Amino acid sequence: MAHYSRYSADVYALITIVTCLLILGVIFVYSSSSVYASEMFANAHYFVKKQIFGIALGIACAFFMQCVPARIFYAYAPLFLAVTTLLTLLTLVPGISRQIHGSSRWLTLAGFSFQPSELLKPALLLYLASFLERKQMHTTSGLRAYSALLMIIGIISIVLLRQPDFGLTVTLCITVALTLFAMNFHLKYLAAFAASALPLALILILAKPYRMRRIMVFLDPWNDPKGAGFQIIQSLIAIGSGGAYGVGIAQSKQKFFYLPMQHTDFIFSIIAEEIGFMGSALLIGLYVLFAYFGIRLALRLTTAFAQCFTFGFVSLISLQAFINIAVATGLAPTKGIGLPFVSYGNTSIVCLLLTFGIVISLARTNQTATLAH
Repeated sequence: MAHYSRYSADVYALITIVTCLLILGVIFVYSSSSVYASEMFANAHYFVKKQIFGIALGIACAFFMQCVPARIFYAYAPLFLAVTTLLTLLTLVPGISRQIHGSSRWLTLAGFSFQPSELLKPALLLYLASFLERKQMHTTSGLRAYSALLMIIGIISIVLLRQPDFGLTVTLCITVALTLFAMNFHLKYLAAFAASALPLALILILAKPYRMRRIMVFLDPWNDPKGAGFQIIQSLIAIGSGGAYGVGIAQSKQKFFYLPMQHTDFIFSIIAEEIGFMGSALLIGLYVLFAYFGIRLALRLTTAFAQCFTFGFVSLISLQAFINIAVATGLAPTKGIGLPFVSYGNTSIVCLLLTFGIVISLARTNQTATLAH
């Protein structure tokens, strides 16, 4: 506990930033979903109530995780990854999986639906951190260590692509690459990773016509304004309508069934419409501050395990936020990636807060001895 005071300022800053994002999320999940919820469920508060429940459950998970010693995460990281990969694989089994928008990403058990691939995020980061802590790239040949890690990432990618979830596959691969780069992994192996991944990504895009259509829509959404380009055009209309200060909270016009997925993938568009450029800049600023304090915390930690996991988590959040905002503003092809801590999604909120709890635990028990015993 004596070591914790060295990092408390960064941890408290991160807690404050996450709290602000969660509050903004509750406000705009209600604002963006109220019309849709009233029409579909005859209850304007349907989604925001579920969001608040998810936040409460996530905070409880975070409190629990921050009490767990780092050595437990270190010891059981491979098991956690194996279990979460198996759960994600079960989404491909008819009868217990639930298909939404053409993707089988949800499991339905005892009347509850959840997205197990969200658990893959902390599980993969824990495994990657334990991998680096054990220094496999030093005790064995570099190529062997690289091959073992690449095989694990390949298995996870195949499972995700079968759902299909191309967006999460790309996000996790980039997160792993950024984390390895930050942890001084051999550049020649990172180059080999990129050299093998880029052609594969191109093949995967060309293999599915809808992915190629997304690329074409990204390049020229006005070529099909009432079809494939409709969503991004409506997103740009929402953002443009906001101006400098917005039309006012709960005053969005695009949420009246013009903009699809307005409370999930395109919530940033509603935020920009209602609180304008200034409010959007504030939101983006929160993510920038999250990255700053998160990286500073990672650099101050003393074990490779704690550093790797913390940097990986910060990279994941920053990357998801960047992709979501880039999609909403027409700077990237459409991907089913929500805005971290803001977009509606109980599984996502719970898993993000759970992972944040692990970061706090690692800051509290940041001693090499805790991993050795």
